[in-house]
Amino acid sequence: MIPTIQDKEIQTLMQLELERQQNSLQLIPSENYASPQVLAASGSVLANKYAEGYPGRRYYQGNEIIDQAEVLAIERAKKLFGAEHVNVQPLSGVPANLAVYLALLKPGDKIMAMKLDHGGHLSHGSPVSFSGKWYTFIHYGVDKETGLLNYDFIRQLARQERPKLIISGYTAYPRTIDFKAFDDIAQEVGAYSMADISHIAGLIAGKAHPSPFPFTDIVTTTTHKTLRGPRSAMIMCKSQFATAIDKAVFPGLQGGPHEHTIAAKAIAFQEALQPEFHEYAQQIIKNAHVLAKTLMEQGIQLVSKGTDNHLILIDLVKTSTVAQPGMGKTIAVALEEGGLVLNANTIPFEPASPLTPSGLRLGTPAVTTRGMKEPELQKIGVMIAKVIHNHNDVAVKQQVRQMVLELCRRFPIYPQL
Repeated sequence: MIPTIQDKEIQTLMQLELERQQNSLQLIPSENYASPQVLAASGSVLANKYAEGYPGRRYYQGNEIIDQAEVLAIERAKKLFGAEHVNVQPLSGVPANLAVYLALLKPGDKIMAMKLDHGGHLSHGSPVSFSGKWYTFIHYGVDKETGLLNYDFIRQLARQERPKLIISGYTAYPRTIDFKAFDDIAQEVGAYSMADISHIAGLIAGKAHPSPFPFTDIVTTTTHKTLRGPRSAMIMCKSQFATAIDKAVFPGLQGGPHEHTIAAKAIAFQEALQPEFHEYAQQIIKNAHVLAKTLMEQGIQLVSKGTDNHLILIDLVKTSTVAQPGMGKTIAVALEEGGLVLNANTIPFEPASPLTPSGLRLGTPAVTTRGMKEPELQKIGVMIAKVIHNHNDVAVKQQVRQMVLELCRRFPIYPQL
């Protein structure tokens, strides 16, 4: 799996990272394992070429072949998501969101999005982000009792504030999103509708979650996470926004695109068009349901009491064996010592702070890629609960670590190599 590299220090680090991934359970919902084909394209000779501009309209010579690769990525993305226009050049999710703001808005314009601690993203108006500094954000959240979106409240807030852009799509919301409802609200108040589907793009591609198309004006997404492509992004939109979006990406924000990564996206899109990817997307959700059910049976409290997608959010304040704010990082470290890798996360109405959050965020995409199914996820749920309930017990963590290693040996990341 690891190519031979003459730089021995980097070679050693790459090998160690492969072993870390192989011998632990990756439960961070934004991480996954790209296929060997995607990895190969990401490190290919296409990295040698500058290609400022767009296919057929480059500023440098020598892009005849590069153009074909980028067109392939565009056409495959259109087919996969049913989009009218696709720009595959954004380097990552935050620049993709920035490009949308640049294309449609002026600094200071009003945007509606979800609060960070309720599941929104930094680029959706956090005061420490460019978005919160350059634009006026009005934030909605989830219902305190149910942990769910209240569309009537969101409509009322939109009528009151009259934003120019309304964003749906989140980084820590474990339930289905009604994209049509958001678009209806946007149309009612004369706003653009935007969906950031970075977390659920693979579920949408695999027909396991409703799509924002054909309703939503503009859709941004990363191309890794549930989509299993390279670490990058793209923007999809209705044709009427195509020119503005393309100009915002280049020359507005970027110079030469990373064509090796774009080729890797094309491969990932082709993989996602296959019937087995639909099975994979459905299995992600089946696994998440079993994991959530097992955790709750083991006394772990979940935000919204379950999940509809790939993601689960644990409320440690309401979990009796922890029952105090700000313990997310401590518990996440304890779980990692047991070979269970997830991340500390804020919960709705966070009683502590983003630096010392009171929740844990976990998901099933990566373990599903490894081939694990419901029986394995039930075992994982029991192991997670055991560590949470005994997070100061070294013997328990060592016992769980051995159980994790046994499970990892049965499900290698790249069994074909």
